[in-house]
Amino acid sequence: MTSVVPVPDVSFVIAAYNAEETLERAIDSALAQVDVSLEVIVVDDCSSDGTRELALRCRDRDDRVKLIVQPVNGGPAAARNAGFDAATGRWIAVLDADDTIHPQRLKRMIARAEAMDARIVVDNIDVVPLEGGQPTAMFSRSDLEARNTLELADFIESNIIFESTFNFGYMKPIFRRDFLNQHGLRFDENLRIGEDYILLASAIASGGVCAIEPEAGYVYHLRHGSISRVLKPEHLTAMLAGDEKFLKRFSLEPRAMTAQRRRTQSIREAASFLTLVDEIKKRSFGGILKTAIDNPRALKHLRMPIAVRMRRFARAAGVS
Repeated sequence: MTSVVPVPDVSFVIAAYNAEETLERAIDSALAQVDVSLEVIVVDDCSSDGTRELALRCRDRDDRVKLIVQPVNGGPAAARNAGFDAATGRWIAVLDADDTIHPQRLKRMIARAEAMDARIVVDNIDVVPLEGGQPTAMFSRSDLEARNTLELADFIESNIIFESTFNFGYMKPIFRRDFLNQHGLRFDENLRIGEDYILLASAIASGGVCAIEPEAGYVYHLRHGSISRVLKPEHLTAMLAGDEKFLKRFSLEPRAMTAQRRRTQSIREAASFLTLVDEIKKRSFGGILKTAIDNPRALKHLRMPIAVRMRRFARAAGVS
């Protein structure tokens, strides 16, 4: 008689590239979840350090850990998609290889989803400073409690570069796997920055209720030297292309469309600002003049020190 393999409550997907220093900490935090059954799918994206060997050791000591080895380095979106395709859980949760989660996180989020008949859930985030120490919640608990659900217009508005004071794009949603498959939702593999934003926006635009759990469950560890902190013009070009595909696929209600137009303008403005900064560094008067003529709004951002403005718009763009 063939035994039936029980379906886990949650599939954790961890895309890992040269994550030897932090991967075990991330895996252990996933395995420590209470009152949920789970699997942890590590996707090695052609690491050159000991990431793969570490994942194998974790698999040997706990059979809930799975390992997928990518044939070529495709970036985080492609690695996560490989994990999504291999997942068997009712829910899929993304965990970055340098972050962790609190033990009660998934229990709380699933309970919240079931109470609200939601297909997506987001929660608050604890941010651990670069120097370590006690974490600080990224969002006001009272604000999240008042919202109850995350609406598409509010999500887009929080992802407008230069204007946003907070960014819901940092949130790490969990998704019902059957909902993702039903709507053909996966990460855009052309994006190296902002792929999380497009997936969550697409899920909400597909009709999924996105519940908010106000308690912090995800722990974001700030680290020096993260390559995702370097925002380049090609990233912004890809973000514009990703937003264009999003708009071709989904019809937005008026408030969401207004927010989307502002977001598109902000990305173009950010691209001009990066060009302007580059021309200033090169001391190219002709380049500065051309950029200022093409997008005069980029000039206003020079009122603030460039380094400060760069950090602010990186945060608004969802750069972790």
